[in-house]
This record gives sequence, structure tokens and C-alpha cells, in this order.
Amino acid sequence: MANQLTPTFIPPIGKRLGLSIAGGISTTLLGGALLFQYVGGLEPCSLCIWQRWPHLAVIVAAFIGLRGVMPRCMLWLTFIAGSISAGLGSYHAGIEYGFWAGPAGCTANLALDGDIKTLTQQLLNTPLVRCDEVPWSLFGLSMAGWNALISLDIIAAALISLRRS
Repeated sequence: MANQLTPTFIPPIGKRLGLSIAGGISTTLLGGALLFQYVGGLEPCSLCIWQRWPHLAVIVAAFIGLRGVMPRCMLWLTFIAGSISAGLGSYHAGIEYGFWAGPAGCTANLALDGDIKTLTQQLLNTPLVRCDEVPWSLFGLSMAGWNALISLDIIAAALISLRRS
């Protein structure tokens, strides 16, 4: 009876394969971000940097799990880090497309009702690379949007792998 309730369209994958897929995706995304920065000359904003940390966590957790140290726990960590990455990417993409305002230190929300000294200080505190601009996009989706979308694959790989074990 239990087999009749289990969806058959999602093939179960083992812990090792789930960790390999999640680690490979994060390695590719982090490597791509570094290539855009150091080879392409595309400087990251502070939210872009924040999005890199969950991928580093996925890579480390996948490596530890593939070494045989608590692979189930490492799959949960990849799931959590992938979820954080998807959340940060969605949040950043929403800022880029104007759905909501970003952090004050990352966007150009200047208060023009003060004196010139206040405005000058706000301009000096605004970073050169702003979080509310789309510096690169593909098919209408920014790098943050792609990060959010592809991070869903990390979540799926971890969940499908956890389902089997």
C-alpha cells in the first residue's frame, strides 16, 4: 500500500549522488561568480558576496559527506544552505527589479530633503557597486535570479536523496 502512494516520476538517488550533485552545482555557481568577477571584470555588490557563502557551505558539507562523515546530516546542511542561497538570490533579484527596496547601504535611496552635508555623506556611504542595478542578465534573468533558480536544484537533489535514505 505504501508503494502506491509514492510518486514514481521522481527517481530516488543515493546520498553520495545527492551530495555530488549539490556540491557540483555550488562549485559551478561559485566558480562562475568568481570568473565573472576576476576574468569578466564584473565587480560584485555586497548582496552578491552574501550569496556566495551558502555555496561554500554546500561545497564543504558535500565534501565532508562524500568522505563518509554523517552523509545524511550533510545532506540536511546542503538543503539548508541551498534554501538560504535561493532566498538570498530571490531577495536580491527582487531588489534589482524594483519589487522591494534593498538595504540602505546597498542601494541609492537618497533622501533629498536634508542639507547638502547630509546628501554628501549619503553619497559617500553609497557603494560604487549598487545592489539595485542589474549588471548582467541572460533571457531577462539577472545573475541573482539565476542563482535563486539554480539553487532550487540543490534543494531538490538534497530532498530526493534524503527521501531515499
